[in-house]
Amino acid sequence: MEWSHLIVLLILLGTMAAYVPVFMCLFFTAVLSFIFFTHLPLLLLTQTLFRSLDKFALVVVLFFILCGNIMTAGSIVEKLIKVANALVSWLPGGLGMAGVIACGLFGAISGSTVATVVALGGFMIPALIENGYQEKYTLGLMTTSPNLGVIIPPSISMILYSMISNVSLEGLFLTGFIPGVLIILGVCLYTFFFYRKSTAIVRKPVPRPGEVLGILKEGFWSLMLPVIIFGGIFSGAFTANEAAVVACVYAFIVELFIHKSMKLSDVKKVTVSSAVTSATLLIIVSGATCFGRYLTLANIPNQVTEAVLSSIHSPILFLLAMNMLLLVVGMFMDIISATLILGPVFLPMLNAFGIDPMHFGLIMTVNLAIGYCTPPMGVSLYITGAIADRDLIYVSKSVLPFLAIQLAVLMMMTYMPNVVLWLPRLLGFE
Repeated sequence: MEWSHLIVLLILLGTMAAYVPVFMCLFFTAVLSFIFFTHLPLLLLTQTLFRSLDKFALVVVLFFILCGNIMTAGSIVEKLIKVANALVSWLPGGLGMAGVIACGLFGAISGSTVATVVALGGFMIPALIENGYQEKYTLGLMTTSPNLGVIIPPSISMILYSMISNVSLEGLFLTGFIPGVLIILGVCLYTFFFYRKSTAIVRKPVPRPGEVLGILKEGFWSLMLPVIIFGGIFSGAFTANEAAVVACVYAFIVELFIHKSMKLSDVKKVTVSSAVTSATLLIIVSGATCFGRYLTLANIPNQVTEAVLSSIHSPILFLLAMNMLLLVVGMFMDIISATLILGPVFLPMLNAFGIDPMHFGLIMTVNLAIGYCTPPMGVSLYITGAIADRDLIYVSKSVLPFLAIQLAVLMMMTYMPNVVLWLPRLLGFE
């Protein structure tokens, strides 16, 4: 490693350690790197900043954020939880199972882990504790299950990875279904065996067929939202970008005129809130792109590739090293910045080891999603800790059994790529 590269790394890590906002860390490091270690004008960095935002692929991110906020402000989330409760709440640990299933359903619309934690955590955490579930189990469940928001499509991180790798976004979306379902099944099985003999929890009676039918009828319009998104994308009726817009329009119509849980005066508030969230995300995207531009000009991706290829010759070891590195990176960096910065560094190495870029995109997404639940920077830990008034250490301990399930699924999909690539290949996405 050249001394200039080491200085750049120290600047980046130093600003992060000083709790400087991530986008400022990236901008600050990129500017200093351009000034001291290149002979190029800063105007090039300014052009990079604007070009990073002038990408049509980012439209889909903005509208899925809006869709998630519409659901949170209205009653779609509540109805999805009712459907999940009707399906499994009568089983031992059924309310916990309903929590992870609800996270999967919400994640299939919002594409965001943080949105899922905020939308479902405030409702499910008090409900689980009131019904006799252990606090550690409750916090662990509702901290880790929202990771399904970026694993089950649509996923904001997958959209950004598709943008930098040029792999099929629809195909990448399809890779997330099987790991998402496996995580849900793993958590449900763990919950069933954990509470199968417990008498402390409140178990609801088995619902009558008429009750289930009534709840499904009430939640019909909510359940149709993911059907419209995925049905439209994979049938070819519209693209992923168009699907995001269709989902927003549909959600507004349902909340305003069918559920009547929103007023026209709420539309402005939800739209402005979504615009602020989107602007925050775009600032991070532009900062990461500027820093990535310096890495490219300094030829760092090629140097890293040569160093890795000279020391690792087995695809098995390479994937293990990538998993370990990404898990550590996820502890300190948000998923958007990590995807945009590390993606271009790792992509050149994949051909040498015969790894499908689509498969690697899923691996990267799941690894960095786990970072939402690992200290010191795991956002989900702080959100659930604030809801339950618990400190970081307590919440970090509570997530361990659930992270073990997600790590097991991660290892499975890492070394059994055909399992997760089967669905996109079946539908013709290579």
